Amino acid sequence: MDVDVAGVEQAVSTGSLPGWDRVDQLVVAAYDRSAASEGGVVADYIPALSEVDPRLFAVCVAQTDGAVHSVGDADVEFSIQSISKAFVYALVCEALGHEAVRERVGVDNTGLAFDSVMAIELNGGHPRNPMVNAGAIATTAMLPGRTATERWERIRSGLSAFAGRDLEVDDEVYRSETRTNQRNRAIARLLESYGRVELDPLEVVDVYTRQCALRVSARDLAVMGATLADGGVNPVTGQRVVAEGVCRDTLAVMASAGMYERSGEWLFEIGMPAKSGVSGGIVAISPGKGGIGTFSPRLDDAGNSVRGQRAIAYLSRALGLNLFASVPHVSPIDLH
Repeated sequence: MDVDVAGVEQAVSTGSLPGWDRVDQLVVAAYDRSAASEGGVVADYIPALSEVDPRLFAVCVAQTDGAVHSVGDADVEFSIQSISKAFVYALVCEALGHEAVRERVGVDNTGLAFDSVMAIELNGGHPRNPMVNAGAIATTAMLPGRTATERWERIRSGLSAFAGRDLEVDDEVYRSETRTNQRNRAIARLLESYGRVELDPLEVVDVYTRQCALRVSARDLAVMGATLADGGVNPVTGQRVVAEGVCRDTLAVMASAGMYERSGEWLFEIGMPAKSGVSGGIVAISPGKGGIGTFSPRLDDAGNSVRGQRAIAYLSRALGLNLFASVPHVSPIDLH
């Protein structure tokens, strides 16, 4: 798509959340309404994830003014998994720019599973978007750095800046994934054959596996989401992490592909950019308002947390977070 916006001043369409007490009440209500759900199963294709307590559940909202509301197991840490894709994409966009990343990775939904090899072949080696494994591996490979160690540290420090604290790798999860990531290694080699990965593909997969094993909490996810909602400034620390335009690009891709093959349904029902991970986390963002982080390990058949989806759906409606929702304009004449 050829879009000419040169010289046009950026305007934004955002609103505000209700007062502190009301947001607090609704976060608790979202938790209470969703906690009883017993649907879904814990991911078991990564052995370390199969050992997680399925009863864990947390809901957290971080506002762009720095206020944080949480309930449940909001400080319990888990591996970030695929949610890392969105934030590493933002770091690469910050480093290389809008056009370079769009050309190499793409922004369109594949309509297929997150680890699909067929999607690569059907599109001539183009990974289509950074929220599926092929696109995420290609994105990680683009991150500047002379060595794998430099690229890894750039990821770790960048995601730590989003969260507002130092994040560490879950070594058990990392080792478990390394033993079982043959499909990702195959995807990386296939991308290499198409010229989409120019580094050692196995080295790239190792860095990607480490990023997925970073430990976060629902509170961290909410703050990370609020940073994207606040034009790239972490609202808790005040640190600028990425530029405003990078946030716009990242949220657009999350909206189209962040919930895997259910992304269209998610956008239709809930209307928020979001990204899920197979450990049970979800981050959802309302631009200008804040971020939601949830954690519940039981997943549906697309790999999205069942209780997390229910809680975010409630908050989207109750807090007015759906990007597509509106009410009729009331003119002065209507008030008489």
